[in-house]
Parts: sequence; C-alpha cells; structure tokens
Amino acid sequence: MTASSKPRTDPSLSVADVADQLWTAAADGDEHAAGGIALRALESGMDTETVLLDVIGAVQRKVGEEWAANRLTVTREHAVTAINDRVVAAVSLASGPASRPPLARVTVACVDGEWHALPARLLAEVLRSRGFQVDYLGAQVPAAHLIADVHRTGPDAVALSGSIPTRLPAAHATITACQAAGVPVIAGGAAFGTDGRYARLFGADAWAPDARAAADLLAGNPLGAPRGAHQAVDDLPHLLDQEYTMISRTSPQLVKAALAGLRERVPAVARYDELQLQHTVEDLASIVDYLKTSVYVDDPGLFTGFLRWTAGILAARGVPAGYLTPALDVLGEELRDFPRARATLVRAADGLDPESRA
Repeated sequence: MTASSKPRTDPSLSVADVADQLWTAAADGDEHAAGGIALRALESGMDTETVLLDVIGAVQRKVGEEWAANRLTVTREHAVTAINDRVVAAVSLASGPASRPPLARVTVACVDGEWHALPARLLAEVLRSRGFQVDYLGAQVPAAHLIADVHRTGPDAVALSGSIPTRLPAAHATITACQAAGVPVIAGGAAFGTDGRYARLFGADAWAPDARAAADLLAGNPLGAPRGAHQAVDDLPHLLDQEYTMISRTSPQLVKAALAGLRERVPAVARYDELQLQHTVEDLASIVDYLKTSVYVDDPGLFTGFLRWTAGILAARGVPAGYLTPALDVLGEELRDFPRARATLVRAADGLDPESRA
C-alpha cells in the first residue's frame, strides 16, 4: 500500500468505520497506515479510551473471530496482533500522561502461562489515561516473580488478566499469593468466565468484565484490604479428593492412551500422516488440559463448552470431528476411578452435536 493510497480518517466517521479502516490496514500488514488511522482518530476528537477499547479492541476481537472461522492463519493472527500492539504504543505516546495528580498504583499482569497480553496492555493504557500509576508486567508472569515485584513497588492493587481457561489453577495460586502479600486482586479476562464465576470462586477481591469496567471500579471504589492468607483447598474443598492432582500427574500417559485407543476405534486415525498425528496429539493434550481444569473448578460446563468450541474449530477447517466421542470414551475408561472426571466426560459426550460423534 503506497502512502497516497493509505485510508484517511474522516472526522465524521463512526467508531465502527475507524475500526474497519484499522482492520484493513492491519490485515494488510501495513503498520504505518494502521498507526496513522489511530492517530488521526485522536486528532479528529476521538478520546484515547475510545480508540484503545472500541477501535483497537474491536479489531483484536475480530482477529480471534477470523482465526476461529479459518479465514486468518496463525501467522497472520500474530502479525495483526503485533501491529495492534504497536498502535497501542503510538496512541499512548500521542495522548501523553494524564494531567491530574496520580491516583492509586496498580500492577497489571497476565497469569503465568498466558501469552494473550493485549487485553492486559489495553487495561494498563486505559488506567494510565485516567491518571493511575501503572506497572505493566506483560505476558506470562510467574507468581513468584509477580510477588517479588509487588514487594518492591507496593501497589494498591494487582489487576490479573487471563484469557485461557487452562491457566485457571495458576490464576488461583497467583490470587492467593497476592492476597497473602497484603495486596488485593481484581481479575478479568475470558478465562474467569463471562460472569466472573471463577474469579469469585477463587476469592478474588473484585472482578470486571472489561477494561472500562475495571477502570471504573478502581477509580470509584478502592479495593481495600484483601482477604487473609488461605490455601486453594479453603476455596475449593473438592480438591481434597486428589482427582485434579492425579490427572495432572498422569496427563502425558492419558494423551498416549487416548491416541492408542483412537487408532483401534477409528480406522482413519491409523492412516494419518505425521502432521495429522501431530495435530491429533495436540488436540488430545488440549482435551486433557481442559478436563483437569474442569475438575479443578468442579464445573463440567467448562469442559463441555470447550468440546463444542473444538468441534466448531475443526468443522471450519474441514476436519472430521468424529474422533471426539471415542477419545472421551477412552479417557473415561482410563479414569474409571475418578467419579468427577468421568461425570464430566459423560456430560460432554452427551452435549456434542451428532456431527461430532463417531
């Protein structure tokens, strides 16, 4: 795209129009055009928070939708996300620091193992634009490192972001560690549920459905003193049955058993080439990860929702999902002594569409 052909932002354009322009530029890989669109939106009078959340945020949501529909490759998904991240930086620099005295100090971090950093980055910039002092730690922050930083900086709150549900056990550990250090936690992101159920289950001091709501909550109602020191089993007494611990320890063996069972029960799997086998193993590993997470939170619905999502992802790629039910059957046999896990597997199998059955 040449400089003369770069789309220009008209002051009369709606937020949706600007988001469409930004999507086009980012999907084309044109970082300079993307940055120009966002900066011209600011110049035309659009406020920083709107550009961050309703323009860049909308584009990033579309990235996920386009990938799920198989209209965007993983590499292009990463490329567009990287451009969006650079645009966030450009918008932040152009907006400058808030003109008011600093509000509370907030540490913003992603759960350990969470690589989807842009939601946390957007929250950090929204908080800065509102006058908070922000320490943004980025993606995949181990709990021990986060606590060390908390002791060093002394924030008034930690904002913990998580998008991948399989990282919920790590999120729980981080929440309890922060609270033991005397710092309250506000949790957010898709991993905690659309209604924040897992944030509440883990005893987080607050939950927000999005960055704007989180900023409103922190600005209007300081979180105050956190809960006292406690352990995971205090929040989740069902963990005493050791199902989660045993499934976690045997996850690699469960994946191997599921693959062996599929080769016996689904003739097509026996004929898979190396790449197809690799993808199947990755799918099985994800199934086991989501199963043990569902056992951790004692919510079979989390696993059922993941299986339905997986079936849709496979369908969008023209991949038969008929191995899902046999895989669940094999796992059920391997976990016959684990009643909560078996009940979760049965419920998920019953919830699959007929097309996803063998």
